Amino acid sequence: MGLQLRQTFEAAILTQLHPRSQIDIYVQVLQADGGTYAACVNAATLAVLDAGIPMRDFVCACSAGFVDGTALADLSHVEEAAGGPQLALALLPASGQIALLEMDARLHEDHLEQVLEAAAQAARDVHTLLDRVVRQHVREASILLGD
Repeated sequence: MGLQLRQTFEAAILTQLHPRSQIDIYVQVLQADGGTYAACVNAATLAVLDAGIPMRDFVCACSAGFVDGTALADLSHVEEAAGGPQLALALLPASGQIALLEMDARLHEDHLEQVLEAAAQAARDVHTLLDRVVRQHVREASILLGD
C-alpha cells in the first residue's frame, strides 16, 4: 500500500515548489473494515492540506466492486471477502484525472463502466464532504486568529 500511496500523491503534490525537499506521509491503520486504501488516501489528503503542502487538487479515493450482479461503492470487509472483482480508485475531482486505478480480479468489460462510475461518484461525494469540512476549518481558524 505504501507504493500505491506514493504513486497517488506524486500525481497531486506540487513537488516542483519544494526542490530538494522530502515529503513523508505515514499512515497507521488502527482498524480495518474494508476500503483501507481509500480511507488512507482520504486521511492523508487532509493531513497534507493541513500541513500547507500545495496540491493540484484534493485526492479522493473509494473502493468499488461487483457483488451479486450489482456495482457497489465503498465496500465493507464482508463485501470484500465475498470474492467478487474489486477496484480502488483515487481521483483528482476538479480535473477528473485518475491518480490511481487498481483492480484485483477480472471483470467483464460490460460491467467495468458501472463499477468505475460507482467508485468515481463516491470519490466525488467524498470530495464534496472534505471540501466542506476544510472550508469550515479554515473559517473557524481565521475567526480564532482574528482575521
